[in-house]
Amino acid sequence: MDGTLLAAVIAVFLVSIVFSMFGQGGGSLYTPILFLLGYAILVSISTSLVLNLITALSATIIYYRADLVDVRLALVFIPGICIGAFFGGIFTNFIDPEILIWLFVVFLLGAGVRMIYTYWERSPGEEPCPVKLSLIMYALIVPFSFGVGIISGLLGVGGGIVIVPFLIFLCRYPIKNSAGTVGFIVIFSSLFGVIGHAAFGNLDLVLIGVTGVAVFIGAIIGARSMIRAKSGLIKVGFGIILWIFAVQLVLKLFNLL
Repeated sequence: MDGTLLAAVIAVFLVSIVFSMFGQGGGSLYTPILFLLGYAILVSISTSLVLNLITALSATIIYYRADLVDVRLALVFIPGICIGAFFGGIFTNFIDPEILIWLFVVFLLGAGVRMIYTYWERSPGEEPCPVKLSLIMYALIVPFSFGVGIISGLLGVGGGIVIVPFLIFLCRYPIKNSAGTVGFIVIFSSLFGVIGHAAFGNLDLVLIGVTGVAVFIGAIIGARSMIRAKSGLIKVGFGIILWIFAVQLVLKLFNLL
């Protein structure tokens, strides 16, 4: 195993541990890590989606056994997010790679703000599960999930970093149940994004195979930890890390890195 591939394995393993604790696949960091290590942007995005899929799948197994996955609610999100992710994966082949990188820089900056802000904000009062949602909320979920799917396919992210706060602050969903349910949703957003990328041959099977084993193990560790962890400080730390990667991507775009 060459040094670059080894570095990728170690990095995605650590990322999968932390992000699976929040019901997220880790694509917010998988894509920039692989790109900064020298992999092509489309390969980085498609690999990130596969790793998202593996992370979410292995974490969801743990969440499901702990009765933290609301399948009925997830099914409301899945159609829109699948369609959006499929087309997002296809659209990457018709967009300038540099534009994709700038889009990811914006996403990283926003995601970093989102994660750091959660340390100070107070979660709304949570209802016990299952939560009863209004018809208006269900109607809002449909376009929201489609938009998240587009972002997922375009940037190689599962969308969990957007869906989790949506469930917690708009739907008043319990935090741990949100993480478990979103992990299940991310399986589908990642899968259909991968299908969109595979149609154009953007998959590096060797890279996927080696890093996939690492994230599978890491996700199980992270999901088990989530059930008993307080994650406020971890979120702040990873928010700062997202900003650091955004800066590194900008430096690389200007050939300063």
